[in-house]
Amino acid sequence: MLNRTPLASALALAFAVPIASPAFAQSAPVAASAVSAAAPAGKNAGSNATTNATTDGATLPAVSVSADAPSQDFQAEKSSVGAKTPTALRDIPQSVTVINKALLQSQGATSFQDALRNAPGITIGGAEGGQIGNNINLRGFTAQNDIYLDGFRDRNQYYRDTFDLESIDVLYGPSSMLFGRGSTGGVINQVSKQAGLKPITEVSTTVGTSDRYRATVDVDRPLGDHAAFRLNAFGQSLGSTRDQMKNKDYGFAPTLRFGIGTPTEVTLSALIQHNYDQPDYGVQSINGHPFSPSKGTYYGLTDDRTIQDVQTVSARVDHKFNDQFKISNQTQFSHSLTDARETAAGAVLTGPLASSTALKNGNYTTLPLSDLYVKLASHDRVIENHSIYNDTMATYKFNTGPLRHEMLAGIEIGHDSYTNQAYTRNNLPILSLLDPVYVPTPSNVTQTVGNHAESGATTFAAYFNETMSIGEHWKLIGGVRWDRFQAHIANTISAPSYADQTNTFTSVRAGAIYQPTDWQSYYFSYGTSFDPSLEALTVTNNTQNLAPEHTKSYEVGGKWDLLGGNLSLTSAFFQQEMDNARTQTSTGEYTLEGDIRVRGFQAGATGHITDKWQVFAGYTYMDGVVLQAADGTQGHTPANTPRNTFTLWTTYALTPHWEVGGGPTYMSSRYAANTNYVEVGGYTRWDAMAGYHAKKWDVRLNVLNITNKFYYDALIQSDGGRSVPGVGRTVLATFDYRL
Repeated sequence: MLNRTPLASALALAFAVPIASPAFAQSAPVAASAVSAAAPAGKNAGSNATTNATTDGATLPAVSVSADAPSQDFQAEKSSVGAKTPTALRDIPQSVTVINKALLQSQGATSFQDALRNAPGITIGGAEGGQIGNNINLRGFTAQNDIYLDGFRDRNQYYRDTFDLESIDVLYGPSSMLFGRGSTGGVINQVSKQAGLKPITEVSTTVGTSDRYRATVDVDRPLGDHAAFRLNAFGQSLGSTRDQMKNKDYGFAPTLRFGIGTPTEVTLSALIQHNYDQPDYGVQSINGHPFSPSKGTYYGLTDDRTIQDVQTVSARVDHKFNDQFKISNQTQFSHSLTDARETAAGAVLTGPLASSTALKNGNYTTLPLSDLYVKLASHDRVIENHSIYNDTMATYKFNTGPLRHEMLAGIEIGHDSYTNQAYTRNNLPILSLLDPVYVPTPSNVTQTVGNHAESGATTFAAYFNETMSIGEHWKLIGGVRWDRFQAHIANTISAPSYADQTNTFTSVRAGAIYQPTDWQSYYFSYGTSFDPSLEALTVTNNTQNLAPEHTKSYEVGGKWDLLGGNLSLTSAFFQQEMDNARTQTSTGEYTLEGDIRVRGFQAGATGHITDKWQVFAGYTYMDGVVLQAADGTQGHTPANTPRNTFTLWTTYALTPHWEVGGGPTYMSSRYAANTNYVEVGGYTRWDAMAGYHAKKWDVRLNVLNITNKFYYDALIQSDGGRSVPGVGRTVLATFDYRL
């Protein structure tokens, strides 16, 4: 029998691979996911972590991480996404990924989409139907409406930026007990930067290839002993390795806090963002695979644009009666307006005329590519969203003999409204598949006013959750939430002309955690979610009278804090199943007789392997299948659900000032739609970084897609399945200055 150290044993458990000797555990690079970075004992002991975790007389080697280390720490200690209040990740019985500011800065990631590449199991979708903005799939299920900002649903349809984010927290698995409707594959919460009593002045500028320019500023000023003001702002003009692509965006995010360090604290904050972007609807498929003559080829018109304005205002009051009882009340109002003139590659034609035959079902043909053309289609609309939500929550801690209780209860009320005015441009040009020309909208193009959709919804919910600690080693978690979701929609042209529904649903959550020592944690969890047909305030005709879809999730896993708490490992097996999915029959009706299941494994590592070497890595295996469907897709793989995803980012401090880093992002093949007509190949993209750190300034060089790999990124189900080529080789030079 091998004589393994605790580190070697934990690695073997985390990644299910044999470890031949203790020496391997000390020297081999870690390759798995930063699904969860549990609160390490060493980090809790201070910034110079030298604490050794022990069990049964065995001592884990500690890593001494100096507060003066040139690289910032990728490892998170807590997250509020899994419990509504800041909680140690080892005490959350689900997989969690925390993508913090330090990691984003190291990678040069400034968009929401780029940041989420660090979360295994996430794939990117394109703008569909009435939706514009970040479209995300999480563990095989859409998360378009499961994006949150500081705990509130961020329904605004826009392309999010990271300039005001402290972190992006990803909770995996159905979570309606915590967040209400949706959250089928999980929840993505944006955590905003907060004003504090430590003065901050940071200015950053970035210049890159393809005409990329960006500047950000972060200023924090104390206003006396118990108040502070913080302002974050950004502006950018971004070109692309895609032809014709240009984005010009800016934003402001002020925050004002009163009562810092007192029993009552008040926080006022706002987010104001403006985007003027060139839309990219990707390329069509030929013979079952996406086709583009080059990674830069663009099918659209040069005067296309997506204009977005977002305003979000929040107010939060926290009052601490004593160490046991706290109450908070938070209100958020948000508004967004999107004015989109967007042109996409629609049908593939066998000739240059509008009357030419259109290929279908993956666009299979034996014709030479030079004989094929692309008929453009417009996706023009003006969308407006309003929402106002209020959440009142109380937490109470108490003991009953050997049992310790942490109770959380709250009430949430809110209202959403949505309008979508569609337009159609007629007589759009037909382009050569191999050599499209780039022109503005021709003078003979006319516009027709399309459907006007107007909808609204009111939400009322009450929830309760308890974490019960039994002795030193066991925790039991249970929660329940009752939702009442009432929604309506009216259309001027599309069907239905009017529909309304009222849904009530009780969501549950249960988990058990076993923590034999302070450096290891094992858990089992169960959770549910529900998805009304009017969840997104849009509806597919003939689904409006159906009950909500519901999903059940089971997960079992472990979390380990090693090297004095400076390296966190996780692994988990999971199953998520929607056993009453909406499915369309041959007569056009919809029933709740579909069944979609995703099983898989997720593992991760984040933190310091040595005082100079740190890692953030993630791997997910997903076995997704449509178990039952009436539309002919039974047995197929769900759309945009790759079998394997892997991400790794690692940095090494060569000297007290110089640092290098990099890593790959891998995704296996996937399908653009449940029909499985269009298969998009897998890819590996490599990025790298080199930086010089001084006390008051940093210089960093990032190279994205070092090998200039031609791959397809976002997938769009409509028009048979379209795919958006990923970014080509891009070099970014960043200068950060701190006062």
